[in-house]
This record gives sequence, structure tokens and C-alpha cells, in this order.
Amino acid sequence: MKPLIMSVSGVRGVVGESITPEILARFASAYGTFVKGGEVAVGTDSRLSREMCRYAVLAGLVSVGCQVIDLGICPTPTVQLMVERLKVRGGLVITASHNPAEWNGLKFLSEEGVFLNPRQWKRLLSIYHGNKINRVPFSLLGKVRENSLALSTHIEKILNYLNVDLIRRKRFRVALDCANGAGSVITPIFLRRLGCRVLGINCQVNEVFPHPPEPIPENLSSLSTLIKEKKADVGFAQDADADRLAIVSEKGAPIGEEYSVTLATQFVLRNQKKKGTVVVNLSTTQAIDDIAQKFGFRVVRTPVGEIYVVEGMKKHGAVIGGEGNGGVIDPRAHYGRDSLVGMGLILQYLAESGKTVSELAKSIPRYYLVKKKIRCPQEKKDKVLGMVRRQFAEETLDPFRNLFLTGLDLRDGVKAIWGDAWVQVRPSGTEPIVRVFAEARTKIEARKIVNSILMRIRKICR
Repeated sequence: MKPLIMSVSGVRGVVGESITPEILARFASAYGTFVKGGEVAVGTDSRLSREMCRYAVLAGLVSVGCQVIDLGICPTPTVQLMVERLKVRGGLVITASHNPAEWNGLKFLSEEGVFLNPRQWKRLLSIYHGNKINRVPFSLLGKVRENSLALSTHIEKILNYLNVDLIRRKRFRVALDCANGAGSVITPIFLRRLGCRVLGINCQVNEVFPHPPEPIPENLSSLSTLIKEKKADVGFAQDADADRLAIVSEKGAPIGEEYSVTLATQFVLRNQKKKGTVVVNLSTTQAIDDIAQKFGFRVVRTPVGEIYVVEGMKKHGAVIGGEGNGGVIDPRAHYGRDSLVGMGLILQYLAESGKTVSELAKSIPRYYLVKKKIRCPQEKKDKVLGMVRRQFAEETLDPFRNLFLTGLDLRDGVKAIWGDAWVQVRPSGTEPIVRVFAEARTKIEARKIVNSILMRIRKICR
């Protein structure tokens, strides 16, 4: 039985094993107690388990007196925006994001429409585990009402700051793969509002996921084929709750999820007259630093996790931010990863520059980022980190280029830096895995660094 994964990103597990109606109802009741029985917006992605999960969540919230605003199937960023717009006490998203179809879970939002921070998350867990749920008598039970304006509200918010007329004049042919996820109900409409001719696949919310919903290159072969067959200008792919964006070039080549936030950052900074800050996480490509330096901006890095990036953006007044997993955060829309925001910025970049996706990708400083993951039981993750910390404390010399260690960051797992190369080892907060990322000027070097670490991790996790 796979365990329930709990972190500031929420809770996730396999339906019928670690995700059950009882678990979901209890978490929803604990969350309703956390927000003191106020109004709560609820949305869900399109997983086939959504109805079971939704009814359990609604029951849990109503049982503690919450007034529920049911947004139906919609992306996570839509729920985030509606929490802020409706001025409710919080929001719940029923989703397991990029995890496989048999998974589901919950994302918890504060009244600001952002993820709970560590302090708030700890308080929620104390209610959940400590039998502190405040049930109400029948006369005070909450009610559920539907809101059908969420999708249109989300679309209008983004269109308000894009150069819509310019994008419309280009009549872009856009290939789209929503993975039959929540993006299916909003993204084709959004793109058509921008004058795009949409060539969509996997945009049916009542169908199973056609491939694993994480928008990484190995899952995008059908989209690549569609682009080449239909001669599309660009391809976009989303995960199940549509907060992540991957881009595929006009040649049908996935350019890598790192390029979503990197290209969006380059576009935003080139149009900024006032200098400021960019905030990304520790796992995001260092090409961001090169771009920021070119335009006179500084970069602040945070631990991995949307809430850490968002709090960093708010603290430093960042004009753009995000994560290298395809997460673009533009504060003009809202403080949350949003694939629609990313699409809008990329389309305007294409329209203003007159260049192709391939040409824009070539303008980014070239690094090679290799991402690997290895299954690891929850109870062995600390042992893995201890081993890695000891390794870098004892072996400060990069064995591949004879460079001395120039930095060691322990804020999120272990990140070791040697000049223009780095490696990070971190346990996932959403899956029973350990991630190993390495970046260097050549792919061979990045792979060697990753493989040397993986060999040692396997001995612990097997």
C-alpha cells in the first residue's frame, strides 16, 4: 500500500489505498475548522475519481459549517484566482496535479489564494491529527452553491494585460494537449479569444488520461506529431490541474519544461523599464541568472514549492517568477503557477519578436539540465540526504573538471555548486521518490554528475 504523501503542497495518494472518502472528509473538516467555518471555494481536476472525492470533501466542509462555493472542474490557478476575487476564507482543489491517474489528493489555499505556508500547514495538521475538528449541529450545517463564472473570470484577468490585438493579428496555429485534464474546459476557449486556430488533442474531461499527465518530453510524442502534420506555430501541453506548461517548437521538438519560465522571464524583463527582482526556486536553470544579469535584474532563489516562491515574490516585489517544472507566476494575474499565463506571455513574445519558438529557444543561454528520479521509501529519505551531505563535505573537488566546491545550499535537500555546474538532491514532497537534478555546460558532464549520485542513492533505497 502506497503511503499518503503530505507536505505544504497538500496531500496525495492512491485512490482506494491512502486516499479514501474517510481521509478526504476528515481533511476537509479539519480545513473547515482551520478557516473557522467560513466560505470556501472548491474546484476539481478531471480525474475519474473526482466525484467520490468531491462528495467526501463537500460533506467534510458542510459538517463544520462552511459555506461552499462549488466551481466544478477547473484548473488550480482558477480556484486560486477565485478565492482572491470572491474574498472567501480559503479554497480546496481536488487534484493530484501531475501524478498518475490512480492518484488524487487535496491542495489547500489560504484566504489570499495561495498555498498554505509551513506555519499554517502545521496548524492544519494539528487539527487533523489532534481530534480538534469543530462539528456543528444540524441547524448550523453549511450549504453548497455553484458558481459558473470562474472560467470566464480567469480568462478576462489574463486578457486584460496582454496585447490581445497584436496576438490576434498573427492568427497563430496552436497545437494543444490538455491530457484530458482540467485545462480542457478553459484553454481552448482562452486561445480562441486570442485569435488562435486551436488544434486540440486530449481535451475531453470525461476520458481517461491518454498518457501520464506530467508534461515532460517523453509524454508529448502525440503533440509533436500533430505539430509536424498540421504545421502548427507552437505546441502547448498541460498537466492534470493546468498549473504547469510545457512548450513544443514549430518543428515538433519539446524544448523542455525549464524553458516555460525562462522564456517568460526573458520576455517580461525585456519590456521592463524599472529594474527589480526575479524569484525562482533552487532547482530552476541558472540561465535565469544570465538573463536577469543581462537586463539589470537580480535573482532570489527559494526552496522548491510554490508557496516559497510566492512568498519570495511578495517580499521582494518580483515582476516575474516561477519554477523550472513549467510553472510561470505573473503577479499581474495572481500569485500562482498558471499555464494560461505562460501561454499568453509566449504568444505575445512570438508576436512581438516575429521569431519562431526554435529561434527564441536559441536565444536562451545554453545549459544542459538533467533530471532523474529514483523510487525511495519515505523512511529512507533522511538517510539519503545524510549520505549526500557527508559526500560533499568530504569531497569538495568536482571529479569531472577539478573545480572546488563554490557553494553548498541545504535549504531544500542538498545543492552543491561548482562554478557553472551544480547538482541538487531532494526528496519529493508529492511522490515517494528522490529527485536528482544536475546542470552543466555540456549534457555529458551533467549526466556524469547525476549518475555518480544515483549509484550511491540506489544502495540505500533498494
